[in-house]
Amino acid sequence: MGGIATLTSRKRRPRLTVPPEREDANVTEREVARCAGMLNHAASHPRLGFCCTFVLDEPPGTHATLKAAREATRAMNLTTVTMAHLAKLDLAARRAKLADVVGHNLTALTRQITWVGARPPIERLLRLGSNVLPGYTHLAVQALYAEPELRRTVDTGLAEAGALARRLGVRLSFHPGPFCLLASRNPSAIENGLSELDYHAELFGLMGYGGGWHPHGAHINIHVGAGDPGVAGFRETLPRASRLARDLVTVENDEHLFGLDTVLQLADLVPVVFDLHHHWVETGGSYIEPDDPRIARVIESWRGVRPVAHISVSRETATADCSPDELPDFAALREAGNSVRDLAAHSDLMWNAAVNDLVARHLVWADFEIEAKSKNLASMQIAAHILARQEVAAA
Repeated sequence: MGGIATLTSRKRRPRLTVPPEREDANVTEREVARCAGMLNHAASHPRLGFCCTFVLDEPPGTHATLKAAREATRAMNLTTVTMAHLAKLDLAARRAKLADVVGHNLTALTRQITWVGARPPIERLLRLGSNVLPGYTHLAVQALYAEPELRRTVDTGLAEAGALARRLGVRLSFHPGPFCLLASRNPSAIENGLSELDYHAELFGLMGYGGGWHPHGAHINIHVGAGDPGVAGFRETLPRASRLARDLVTVENDEHLFGLDTVLQLADLVPVVFDLHHHWVETGGSYIEPDDPRIARVIESWRGVRPVAHISVSRETATADCSPDELPDFAALREAGNSVRDLAAHSDLMWNAAVNDLVARHLVWADFEIEAKSKNLASMQIAAHILARQEVAAA
């Protein structure tokens, strides 16, 4: 059995096989694919949704015991296994444990997509958790994933999940963790970032999202990385990613080093995901309306595919004295003793009606991932708010 050192080492996996003409596609060919996406953008309806983790939405008392409720929650969500735990097992036990976790995750993935697909059309968007295939980029586990039985399970499960999402009109995305960065002076960090990006691209490829520029709006959203080398480093590293990854990647503004204006320097290269809450924190309280010229640049960066934006609001404990009918005042909240970190932290629910109305105005050009901590409960809440406002306006 391989030791822990072997199991925790990482190496970039061989890339998915793609036809030579796809790998060598010239700019004109890619632009045709991107222009074709304009039809999808024009025909798509506004959508918003939650991120990764499902919270039970059933009435209290639905489950007889807390254990039953926990099991129901577990059935709807991805789980994982650590490399340290696998390292303690013999080969047969390691194989069985990995197969059990992967099987569970593929089933949970299908359940989440099914739940989202049964929601009203405005709620048919889902950010998938990254840990669908635990340890997939680790050397020793790669051999287990290559074994025919587990390979069939993975290929079939992911293909079925992708087909289900397309059939139900559920838009999908991934958002790898902060270790997935392309701008760094650390070569190991770059290798790990590329490995993670290619892993997520391979997942999408196996799900049937491997053809062209952000098919069906699919995307893998990442942050730029380190301030040195910044956007120049991102530009230098991105060509080393697989063609599939380059066709799926997007980049997001943050509240630290890479505000919207800085990230827009990459708009000619990758689509920009505009995070309204990050922008509010980074600028010290600025709100952007849809007619801001920068929004036009964000839209253009998607090359005809309907953009995605992110939203949250400061957590409830930091904004207890704020009126839900007024946009939070950053300066006033700072004067009240809240740190920037306090204000950057995400709320449980979308408690602020004025922010929700701002999102409704931006839905004219983008879909939204709701980054509140109560997940689908928060996305259902803001969707209900927006639909109610629309009904009033139409009356």
